[in-house]
Amino acid sequence: MFATSSKTQLGWLRRSALYAFLLSLVAGPSLGQTAFINEIHYDNIGKDTGEAIEVAGPAGTDLSGWVLALYNGRNGALYRTKSLSGIIPDQANGFGTISFSFPKSIQNGAPDGIALVANGKVVQFLSYEGTFTAVGGPADGMTSTDIRVAESGSTPVEFSLQLKGTGTAPGDFFWSIPTQSSFGAPNADQVFGTDAAIDDNTPLLRIYEIQGASHTSPHKDEQVSTRGIVTAVARNGFYFQDPIGDGDERTSDGMFVYTKSVPKVSIGDEVQMTDTVIEYIPGSAATNNLSITEFSQPDRIQTVSTGNPIPAPVVLGAAGRQPPTKIIDNDNFAIFDPEEDGIDFYESLEGMLVEVQDAVAISPTNRFGEIVVLADAGAGQQLNSRGGLNLTPHTLHPQRIQLDDSLLPGPMPAAQVGDALGHVRGPVSYRFGNFEVLVLTEPVVASAGLVPETTALVGTATHLTVGSFNAFNLDPNDDDESADIADGQFAAIADQIVHRLRAPDVLALQEMQDNSGAANDGTTSADQTAQTLIAAIAAAGGPRYEYADVAPPDGADGGQPGGNIRVAYLYQPARVALIGAVERIEDDAFRNSRKPLKAAFDFKGTKLTVINNHFSSKFGSPPLFGRIQPPTNGGLVQRLAQAAFIHDLVADLLAADSNANIVVLGDLNECPFPLVQPPPGNVLQTLVGTPPILFNLGDAMDGDLAYSYNFQGISQQLDYLLVSAALLALQPEFDHVHVNTEFPNQASDHDPILARLLLY
Repeated sequence: MFATSSKTQLGWLRRSALYAFLLSLVAGPSLGQTAFINEIHYDNIGKDTGEAIEVAGPAGTDLSGWVLALYNGRNGALYRTKSLSGIIPDQANGFGTISFSFPKSIQNGAPDGIALVANGKVVQFLSYEGTFTAVGGPADGMTSTDIRVAESGSTPVEFSLQLKGTGTAPGDFFWSIPTQSSFGAPNADQVFGTDAAIDDNTPLLRIYEIQGASHTSPHKDEQVSTRGIVTAVARNGFYFQDPIGDGDERTSDGMFVYTKSVPKVSIGDEVQMTDTVIEYIPGSAATNNLSITEFSQPDRIQTVSTGNPIPAPVVLGAAGRQPPTKIIDNDNFAIFDPEEDGIDFYESLEGMLVEVQDAVAISPTNRFGEIVVLADAGAGQQLNSRGGLNLTPHTLHPQRIQLDDSLLPGPMPAAQVGDALGHVRGPVSYRFGNFEVLVLTEPVVASAGLVPETTALVGTATHLTVGSFNAFNLDPNDDDESADIADGQFAAIADQIVHRLRAPDVLALQEMQDNSGAANDGTTSADQTAQTLIAAIAAAGGPRYEYADVAPPDGADGGQPGGNIRVAYLYQPARVALIGAVERIEDDAFRNSRKPLKAAFDFKGTKLTVINNHFSSKFGSPPLFGRIQPPTNGGLVQRLAQAAFIHDLVADLLAADSNANIVVLGDLNECPFPLVQPPPGNVLQTLVGTPPILFNLGDAMDGDLAYSYNFQGISQQLDYLLVSAALLALQPEFDHVHVNTEFPNQASDHDPILARLLLY
């Protein structure tokens, strides 16, 4: 690191000896070690004369704030530090040396070590005559790198350990005579600047200069050269990082290098390359994803040295950098503000090694090997009573941190909401619309003991139970894109209906697919889907249900192509009777979307009207951490029109009978409050009406457990059960039954909901 402003220093070098400087960095000192230990003279063979340590580096480097720390290899203890000072002079091709004396105080080998420290960061930790682990001081917990040169009985007392030729690696030290000119000058036969690997026209930049304090590199599309220490290796590239950095939290010190195939580098290698800086957008610009600053398939990647210390990770949490908790972005990228904007915070760490301390899961492990966590075991967060993080009208919780298993040899372990994962470490990447930490070692999961819920609401002689359940594209064709029978989805949903929902009298289903599933063969009937589920319920010990739906015209209702998803009903004929046929509701508001089904049931002479809905999806919404800020709410206009239509339908029913027992339920694909400011409208408010004619039981009765979906670690309501005033007056009971969204083995990506209504 340049002790003065790096950009000011680079400007000075350009004016004086830029090209010599560029060449020298290839063969001489490494860019990752802007200053380095060049010569050591300790009291070999018991003599204590002329002891000194020489530091070399780029001319103009200010060593103020640098320290040499001496360690005793017998116990790893720090026994002396020396603060450095001075400006490294230009003695050879833009490089020079400064010597620091240690009269009678450098211990001889057994082993012993020296750490070179820049502004609190260990640049080198070298040892002679063996390795050891430091205890205390700046190198605490680090294992030294042996220079692999030991004294012997024949080693002359006046010899010192020196780098010679063009070497800088720990194994390049040799015993040699410390002549008067060797201390405070390049060693005998030491050469700076003889390798012409870098084109004279290619600027040499530090990684943080390439990254810049922005979402795109200030050097985009420019050819540059740089160096860094490899921190992680992927199947198609690697992450490397400047080991010192510029001390500016706004600029990332790390970067990704795409190599297409497995790279020929190892963690701890110091590498140098020349390539064009690109901004790669995962999935293309059409996804509205952010871009990643990276190199792509450099022609030459040179390994300068191996076995280097890995840069210390940036701690995320109370012991380090705290992510913002309120704002993802509020200035449409006009101001790069990592302290306030979550999207800028994670960008400032792009490609860098980080550590999430005391990570706690706020989502289960998903099928992509991802877990969303909070640092510090969630301390200071307003977690719900089951350990999740609920959506609020005021924030999208940018403090959430997504972990990914891409760098693990095996899959991410199964975790559920509330589980502790300890300290997790890895580089920060971005894909699929999210920043994420690619964990380097498999997290050890400590279970919080969360268990699926079982409802206490059961039908009685006077009470009817009505539920809603999104069945997650259920179909019996295991030869399409999913194997719902072989994978146990039918059995799992049946088990939840029987043992967790306790066999509701009426169950509204969403996402029931036709018999051939995703096979786009013209099939529209779902009778086999229904009968397979009914049989699975009976096999789980449940009642024999009847099924009712109206098959849509082929391809008319959206959803997975070929699947013809629809809403439908299961009901217990021993408890209720279907009055007439179910009615498929057609209106332009539901164009290319699932059509509601209205059904009437008789319970001991009392009529109940149920309207089952699956409002249009949020398809088209940009990522929360994407290019469009604030994110738009895809499909909102159509959902507002659908809510208005259902409201008017209920109003007509109430106009005919003000005491009508009406339930409106289903997957409405919307939270209870607007997320777009200013909003074009509120779906739930539109559905309820002013004054209200429908009443949402979830809000009133479930408190902080009012959620049925987990989106990227945010628990939220998407599924609702609303009742008319006549039913509300009879004190209905309600339950969000949490059986899926908090657990890795899910029958569906939604939790079911259930109400018990007094009808007789």
